[in-house]
Amino acid sequence: MPTSDSEDDTPSSSNQKETEGTKILLADPKTAILRLSLPMMIAMTLMTLYNVVDAFWVSGLGADALAAVGFSFPLFIITIGLASGLGTGGEAALSRMIGARDRDGASSVAMHTILLMTVLAVAVTIPLSLFAGDLFILMGAGSAVCPATEYARILFMGTFALLFGEVAYALMHGEGDAKRTMYAMGAGAAANIVLDPVLIYTFDMGIAGAAWATILAEVIAAVPMVYWLFVKRNTYVSIRLREFSPDPAVVRDVLQVGLPAAAEQLALALMALVLNGVIVLISSTDAVAVYSVGWRVVNIGLTPILAISSAVVAVTGATYGARAYTKMESALRFAARLGLGIGLGIAAATFAFAPRIAAIFTASGDAAGIAPELTTYLRVMSLVYPMVGFGLFSASFFQGTGLGARSLTITVMQNVVLSIFLVWVFAIELGLGLSGIWWGVAAGNAIGAMLGYVWARRYSAGLIVRQAAATAV
Repeated sequence: MPTSDSEDDTPSSSNQKETEGTKILLADPKTAILRLSLPMMIAMTLMTLYNVVDAFWVSGLGADALAAVGFSFPLFIITIGLASGLGTGGEAALSRMIGARDRDGASSVAMHTILLMTVLAVAVTIPLSLFAGDLFILMGAGSAVCPATEYARILFMGTFALLFGEVAYALMHGEGDAKRTMYAMGAGAAANIVLDPVLIYTFDMGIAGAAWATILAEVIAAVPMVYWLFVKRNTYVSIRLREFSPDPAVVRDVLQVGLPAAAEQLALALMALVLNGVIVLISSTDAVAVYSVGWRVVNIGLTPILAISSAVVAVTGATYGARAYTKMESALRFAARLGLGIGLGIAAATFAFAPRIAAIFTASGDAAGIAPELTTYLRVMSLVYPMVGFGLFSASFFQGTGLGARSLTITVMQNVVLSIFLVWVFAIELGLGLSGIWWGVAAGNAIGAMLGYVWARRYSAGLIVRQAAATAV
């Protein structure tokens, strides 16, 4: 394994089979981040757009339907989060193997990750389907309990396709194959955008139509991934069940990032649950609809930053596996500068056009009454865009190096500890009510992001110093 930056481009393993993606990962880290980020920005924009389009079409069914989607949102985050966390663990471990020039090790990581995903799909689907109604009652969904239960139970029928898609995206992205990942994700998003109005209104399925559209779209997105990984087999990793040999060390390598990454998503779900509860306590279920729709819109703004964050995992993993620590730190600094510039532009646009954006999603039915509060939400949350990248990139940096617990710490600090504390301060202590909740979330994320970035930079600097000292000896 290379011990310095000057050695990290030298092929050394007999089982190395370079692809275009692995060449990107092992090249200049700034170029790698750009080339991995751009396709993911397009794909994630389409996927986020279909979430917003879904909210738009559901809004025509009334505020109860919007609230139903909002109450289902935390459960959906849990499901996505578990799969995304597992995928992130696989992606980070796989990219470290690529950096170390070990193709057999990378293939083993991919196979273990897919099998773990299969177990997870079974473990998640049954309880969430059975107890969805009871959970919504506990969450205080009120009149939205019935539509929320109907929506969630149908949605969880497609759990396997959903989880497979998340894991397959991560594995292919981990080997630098961002373009084909974009194609698959884009196909699923486009299918959902088309199917939503057809199933909801043309076939008069209501909120159930929105859930079925999501399931069918996930299946459509999974089909090309299955073909590339299991039929055509032209990926860097080779997935063949007959060659599989269980290895506890590989499972540990995946789960040391995968479990904390999944816990991060659970922390976000916890945050959403707490916010829903506080919102209902202070206001009403209509305010939950504001949060549900608003967060979907915010996710569009976050899309470029999340795409860069995904690239940081793969690039950090590859450079860490090659022990190219100077390149690794360069990648983090470049991502931070790029994210800051993009965030400033998005913040300005969101703040200026917040009333128009709110009007788009509140034009139908009795949802029009939430437009003023949705405008306030969008303007407050726009202030987060320039800062949030520092935290996301730092968390991704630690995931790439295999330090998943540190990534989890950053996320919990931002979204649970600081955000909930500041929500309490602004909304309750200062008496700002609903707007205080939005200010608390924004402030908690911004402060936590900067603390996480300082921590990541200190860690990378320490690695460079120790490597230099070892080389000098």
